[in-house]
Amino acid sequence: MTMIFDRINASVADSFVGRWFQLEGSDAANEREGSRFLTEIRAGITTWAAMAYIISVNASILSDSGGTCECPTGDGCPSDPTYLACVNDVRKDLITATAAISALSSFLMGLLANLPVGMAPGLGLNAYFTYSIVGFHGTGGITYREALAAVFMEGWIFLALSLLGLRQWLARIMPQSLVLAVGAGIGLFIAFIGLSTSGLGVIGGDTVNFVGLGGCTPDHYLPDLPGYCDSVVMRSPTMWLGIFTGGILTVFLIMYHVKGAFLIGIFLTSIISWPRGTSVTAFPYTDSGDAAFDFFKKVVTFHPIKLVGNVIDHHYTNGKVWYALGTMLYVDILDTTGTLYSMAKFAGLRDPVTMDFERSTVAYCVDAFSISMGALMGTSPVTAFIESATGISEGGKTGITAITTSLAFLVSVFFAPVFASIPSWATGGALVIVGTLMIRNVRDINWDYIGDAVPAILTIILIPLTYNIAYGVIAGISTYILLNGFPWVLRKVSGDRIVPSYYGNAEPWVAPPGGIIPDWIKHARTIATSRTHTRPEFTTVTPPQSANPFNQSFSSVHDHEKPDASENYRTIYLVEAPKRP
Repeated sequence: MTMIFDRINASVADSFVGRWFQLEGSDAANEREGSRFLTEIRAGITTWAAMAYIISVNASILSDSGGTCECPTGDGCPSDPTYLACVNDVRKDLITATAAISALSSFLMGLLANLPVGMAPGLGLNAYFTYSIVGFHGTGGITYREALAAVFMEGWIFLALSLLGLRQWLARIMPQSLVLAVGAGIGLFIAFIGLSTSGLGVIGGDTVNFVGLGGCTPDHYLPDLPGYCDSVVMRSPTMWLGIFTGGILTVFLIMYHVKGAFLIGIFLTSIISWPRGTSVTAFPYTDSGDAAFDFFKKVVTFHPIKLVGNVIDHHYTNGKVWYALGTMLYVDILDTTGTLYSMAKFAGLRDPVTMDFERSTVAYCVDAFSISMGALMGTSPVTAFIESATGISEGGKTGITAITTSLAFLVSVFFAPVFASIPSWATGGALVIVGTLMIRNVRDINWDYIGDAVPAILTIILIPLTYNIAYGVIAGISTYILLNGFPWVLRKVSGDRIVPSYYGNAEPWVAPPGGIIPDWIKHARTIATSRTHTRPEFTTVTPPQSANPFNQSFSSVHDHEKPDASENYRTIYLVEAPKRP
């Protein structure tokens, strides 16, 4: 069997496919050591198994915005069966859209950028899109259509920034402590959502303390306040099912390096919740439960994108759209750029001198294009997934890994009834765990200098407490400029005599190396310059007689002769102009 695998690997490496993806043994320039075709296939499947949870999680979060459904009362219509049925249809659309854009973006990343990185709508920004921009069931200041317009425009701005090199430069000028704080704050935000009624339901509303313990059954909600429990809390069977099978079990699987741990936890919880007539069923005997169960029984079908596809409002007349655009732009610059650099380094593809990786500009352009295409399908911004590290750890080094992940997402499109029937308590545990993995960035924040620590902690705290990434980022940047800018000016004016205590522990901030101009522009300029200053070799040539119809006299240019600067170096024959009578 090993010999058969070796033959397959060698055959693919010796083909055009092997040379394009720089497989080991392909004799391609910069072939990637240790890259083999079948290993890349296995790595791609592993990446999909780690990422597949995003199909149901993203659809669940984005459908909380209400999509294109209209609530006649303007209060979110928490009990309107017609509106809730429309929201359920939006969720089905978003399952197809999430799987489709994940397939498209991952395929392009693998084919064009040759990176083993999977792409999908990112956690964090989808929560910001839903709860901060559009609002729960459309109660925010921007409609779903306007929010998609902001995402669509963001993609094209990203494309321009990537081509000009500004995207990479903007990410590098951010103080490192704030970069880490933004990631940790988003992690807390995601974990909070996983614990709320959009996930496990451990946390609910509270009329006195804003938030409190939840976990009650719907019949114990306060009148007209869904999610607000009376005195009966932590009694929900679905909550405890999600905690143990979707949360604790998943953590144990991760501890023992089981591949696809998230997917196992989510599907085990879902399988237990699918039978009807139990206390944890996802299909109660109600009109909405009957409709959901009828769709689930189809198992394999194609659900077209009817309600959220190509619904962008291109007018851009709402000023809040530009505010949302700026926030998503900034967060995406930090998120995707950081993830791509991290994954390239993990795969051994980053240059230790330039700190860049091959085809980096192409990778950023693919990401930008995918963001705009995702908006056309109705999703929040697409980003590179950190779960790609699972495939890389399996040996993925080329774009074949990402293409395999893409094909797996494409197959998932036809299993919409299954993914649509995954309940929120099945995905809540995964959100808490993902948030935990993101929060660990805090260990690298510079806590030794208060001028770095305070902006970082404000960023971390305000993102989840305000339910808004933008507020945390703005607070962090503003505080950093104030706490570090004023002492810098005072130190310069006083000639280094007035400096803060422990100033030597401050995180140094220097202008990022490499400038703004991207490598592809530098490379094109180098080629153009070399062509301008390179002189071709001249040899003695005797032109045919037919080339001299006017009986002109030709003078040959010999190898040792140097033409004058005024002569055209591209001319092979130096022709004497005929004398005019």
